Amino acid sequence: MTVIVLIFLYAPIMFLVIFSFNSSVTGANWMGFTLKWYGELFLRSPDIWEGFKNSLIVAVFSSLTATFIGTMAAIGIHWYKPSFRRYINFNIYAPLIIPDILMGVSMLMLFVSMRIRLSLFTIYLAHTTFSLSYVVLVVLARLENFDSSLLEAAMDLGASEFQTVRRVIIPMALPGIIASFLLSFTLSIDDFIITFFVAGPGSTTLPLRIFSMIRFGLSPVVNALSTILVGGAILLTLLGRKFLKYILAGEG
Repeated sequence: MTVIVLIFLYAPIMFLVIFSFNSSVTGANWMGFTLKWYGELFLRSPDIWEGFKNSLIVAVFSSLTATFIGTMAAIGIHWYKPSFRRYINFNIYAPLIIPDILMGVSMLMLFVSMRIRLSLFTIYLAHTTFSLSYVVLVVLARLENFDSSLLEAAMDLGASEFQTVRRVIIPMALPGIIASFLLSFTLSIDDFIITFFVAGPGSTTLPLRIFSMIRFGLSPVVNALSTILVGGAILLTLLGRKFLKYILAGEG
């Protein structure tokens, strides 16, 4: 049963990779091996790379911002344990259960009411907002297994709250912080629905560019691009796992 599920999940990706080397324009039938579509992608598709650049800029900066704010929020929640924590938890979980289309419409209405011009900046704000909840939850999960006696020992030895956070909590929570950044980065660079509502002229991201291309038929160039993205995602995952193992080995 497990094998069937894995085949169901990964067979479409394998077909996509295989047909990125298909010489057929329609991609419906195998017409022979070619690298033509990769040449089209790298040499004659500036719009795609412009969208990729926009996606990368938004993903990096929104993930960094969400990781910093979310980590500080998670540390504050875990350390001070406020009496109204259940209300905080509700606000953390709300963005996770609200449909993306509602969040996109609400953010569009907010930006319009505040007379903020739709651009990469509004996409950055939107992506930072929906990534915050994921960061807080991931870092909080890491801090739940944290030995509180280490905090007491640091304070007894004269460390200030800032020193305790910088030298004790953040190093111990680093695997969770890295994982939350990678998760935020993946969610941002992959997002379509929310981005569709808050993107303005000249701020087309890669998912929006791909959508505009496939509206007029599936282009083999999209298969080539998707293959590169799959390879990049696998490479990023392997590097992330190696780095986390290195961090955890250092803790041991």
